[in-house]
Amino acid sequence: MDLLMNALTLPDVASQASSQALPLEWVGMCGIALPVLFDSTRLTATVDAGVSLDNGEARGIHMSRLYLALELLEQQPLSPDLLRRVLLSFLSSHEGLSNNAYLNIHTDFLLNRPAMISPLAGWKTYPVSIEASLKNAMFHVELKTEVSYSSTCPCSAALSRQLIQQQFVDDFANRTLQHADVLAWLGSSRGIVATPHSQRSTAQLRLSLDDYLDALPLIALINDAEAALGTAVQTAVKRADEQAFALANGQNLMFCEDAARRLNLALKRSPGINGFHIRVVHAESLHAHDAVAESRWNWEAA
Repeated sequence: MDLLMNALTLPDVASQASSQALPLEWVGMCGIALPVLFDSTRLTATVDAGVSLDNGEARGIHMSRLYLALELLEQQPLSPDLLRRVLLSFLSSHEGLSNNAYLNIHTDFLLNRPAMISPLAGWKTYPVSIEASLKNAMFHVELKTEVSYSSTCPCSAALSRQLIQQQFVDDFANRTLQHADVLAWLGSSRGIVATPHSQRSTAQLRLSLDDYLDALPLIALINDAEAALGTAVQTAVKRADEQAFALANGQNLMFCEDAARRLNLALKRSPGINGFHIRVVHAESLHAHDAVAESRWNWEAA
């Protein structure tokens, strides 16, 4: 019986002709659990892998061949060249069936960030997605990430200053002032009667990368974005760090439009980027809605 079973060919239903001759734009798998390498760091990721089914007579693709091709991602650090080779493997294993190949990788990247003044440091998570495609022999790779920061409203700051000025007039009208009196007033709750509102904000970055890059410029891009904004959210802090953060907010008053423009200028100077789409979201503390601004460079609107 064992010999008889071994002699039989296992059925391959996917190779049968389709009852409806119709090509499909994308066929594959989503949410594949896989470890990937970024530099020397191993990250837990989920991967979407697919190809087009251009031969409408074929019933399906060979999904196991896509799955096995993903082993390269476990062995070598992520780079545009590695992504291209995986996509070429997708197509070579589907010769006669597919002309286009697609690969999406989703992970979280941890960076250890120092405090602003003290020697403390802590970890921040940055969500990362990499989307690569090989369509009609044209290779394209995009990098997506998000940066969280604090934004202080310029309008609220101006209104707060006006109230402080008015309180000063009310408290010291027709009085001869001494330096110590003013200093004490500025340090009291009566002196600073109003403070501007701030909110945690998010910059969503979608970047088209040059395909000649030896590695993904993720850390450099995050550093450039946070430096442009000036008020990236902190991790472990002491009071000196909190005070420095308050000073940074006061010196970097931002509408969402300001943040989008800052990022636009910074990313244009970053090497390895040939286009981008920026979306900044200020989760308003005054309103129940968000303030949003978008900016594009060398990017076709969807």
